[in-house]
Amino acid sequence: MIQVLIVDDDPFIRESMNVILGLDADLQVAGVCSNGHEATAFVREHPVDVVLMDIRMPVCDGVEGTKLLRALTPPPAVLLLTTFDDDDYIAQAIRNGANGYLLKNVPPSRIISGIKTVHEGSMLIHPDIARKLAGMIGTPRKETNKDLTIFGLTAAEGQIVRLIAEGQSNKEIAASLFLSEGTIKNYISEILNKLELRDRTQIAIYYLKLLHQS
Repeated sequence: MIQVLIVDDDPFIRESMNVILGLDADLQVAGVCSNGHEATAFVREHPVDVVLMDIRMPVCDGVEGTKLLRALTPPPAVLLLTTFDDDDYIAQAIRNGANGYLLKNVPPSRIISGIKTVHEGSMLIHPDIARKLAGMIGTPRKETNKDLTIFGLTAAEGQIVRLIAEGQSNKEIAASLFLSEGTIKNYISEILNKLELRDRTQIAIYYLKLLHQS
């Protein structure tokens, strides 16, 4: 069962999300918090798989909260709730390691599926906003080239990078390439090492940036 922490400064939203998530047998609400600091303290003491967090909150917003949560060991997945105009917030949150975001006022079923998506290891990024993010988020290295072979990636590794950027999970990538999930994990570890990146989120954003520059 996926343990979920709800983080929002609005008590009505917290209660509503609690009810919505309680409708799915695969999810269990581990707790509710009102800001990023409270969430970080909670996760230190309780097992949490996914943090569903508002991006705009007083005291400690979702951007700083993401940074604090992703620095924990092990880090929970962070799924942010935002609006279409929160570009700057979203870009910084992705830099801080957010696994994705949902636009507010989506149907309850979309929230539930979004939580499951990031728990499986996939990114969750709205295509329209992804195009804007590509132009806002800097690359981790100075060299930029759409041809990833200049970084020593093989053709297979380059294909996996593209599939990660498309939001596919390890299981989905393994199925499409007819490889085992273990092999895909090994490929990703090698890709992270070669590109000097930290996680799957950075791989995806890096690729989006390269496409933007092409």
